[in-house]
Amino acid sequence: MADKTFHVAMYPWFALGHITPFLHMANKLAARGHRISFFLPAGTLRKVEAFNLHPHLITFIPVIVPHVQGLPLGAETTNDVPPPLHPLLMTAMDLTEPGIEASLRELKPHFVFFDFTCWLPALARKLGIKSVVYCIVSAGTVGYLFTPARKISRGLTGLDLLQPPQGFPSSSIKLHAHEARGLAAGTTMEYGSGTSFIDRHLRSLSECDAIGFKTCKEIEGPYCEYIENQFERPVLYAGPVVPEPPKTVLEERWEKFLSKFEAKSMIFCAFGSECVLKMDQFQELVLGLELTGLPFLVALKPPMGAETIESALPEGFQERVTGRGLVNGGWVPQQLILRHPSVGYFVTHCGSGSLAEAMVNDCQLVLLPHAGDQIINARLMAGDLRIGVEVEKCEEDGLFTKDDVYKAVKSVMDHDNELGKETRANHAKWKEFLLAPELEASYMDDFVMKLNALV
Repeated sequence: MADKTFHVAMYPWFALGHITPFLHMANKLAARGHRISFFLPAGTLRKVEAFNLHPHLITFIPVIVPHVQGLPLGAETTNDVPPPLHPLLMTAMDLTEPGIEASLRELKPHFVFFDFTCWLPALARKLGIKSVVYCIVSAGTVGYLFTPARKISRGLTGLDLLQPPQGFPSSSIKLHAHEARGLAAGTTMEYGSGTSFIDRHLRSLSECDAIGFKTCKEIEGPYCEYIENQFERPVLYAGPVVPEPPKTVLEERWEKFLSKFEAKSMIFCAFGSECVLKMDQFQELVLGLELTGLPFLVALKPPMGAETIESALPEGFQERVTGRGLVNGGWVPQQLILRHPSVGYFVTHCGSGSLAEAMVNDCQLVLLPHAGDQIINARLMAGDLRIGVEVEKCEEDGLFTKDDVYKAVKSVMDHDNELGKETRANHAKWKEFLLAPELEASYMDDFVMKLNALV
């Protein structure tokens, strides 16, 4: 198959933050002539079909999500339910196994890419299909949390996670007590069909034919090599998989607001489609942005206990920032906003997709991780790559104040600040590296070649 095209089935976890990067990868493979059969929840199709750049090669296959007691009727993705109900959604996804098997028998793809459905490697092997875990989280996260060296069978505590697993590469990944406790609780919790979150991933990574990462050897090579040794599975580098630049333009209301301000003077703050802050932390965040004196655009979901974003704002806040600050509770076109000339700073929750978009733009990064892999992503960005400044939080409870937000933004604003100078220089260097004309093509060619070697 060295020079032939192949057929890939994809079945990402029912979360837009997973479906979207899988679709980016589908577009990259389709651009090389490969055929993709993309399984996704039926009601989600309309949200993503506009991002299918090769409809003659990428076919969406709608999946009817079975109803599980405790889930709202019609719930399909993590965007439809609060985090405590995500395990029930995982149970629903596990119940699709018979339907997926029937489809794979009919489609006969060469490969199936997946992430959370730990039953797929055994199913694929039975059908003569190669299975690839396509990780949209960082290799640093997988290596730190999910490798056999953790000896998970004896349980996992916050105390365990304060130290890296045996043999882990030297790195900047250091967890605070509150982060270690939260990650230990999250990874050992039951996550669908009586399986813990960590066992689900260990099974997937141990039984698949290969593990793919949306990363480069120059950025996460040591972590990928560690994972390859731990699981004794080939690790494939997909490269940066930078999304194609949007072909649309900003709506007039955003363009009108952003264009009022000088180049690189504005703060953009966005925490993805699922992050919901506690009320006090939401207020500290916006008050910290107010303290900077800079214009800002905030795109966040209403905090816990608030019906609307406006009702959650501190008293007198809107009057004080009129004309220079805007807080929006709905969806915004993040890629287009990050590319706008007036945006100079990006306060991010450190989701993988947001960081990928930020690294190929000029805005300086202020890192404010919320949960899960975002925490380790923040350490990689601020520590290993030194292209962002993390907001300080209380060691024990993880809370931050408006002054913590202000200090982090100020450090990247100040052109005389040594830390600011270093992060700006490093960001420029990595942006140039990631946008080098041949980088992505070279990585994708190698990725395809390694896939071909599997069949």
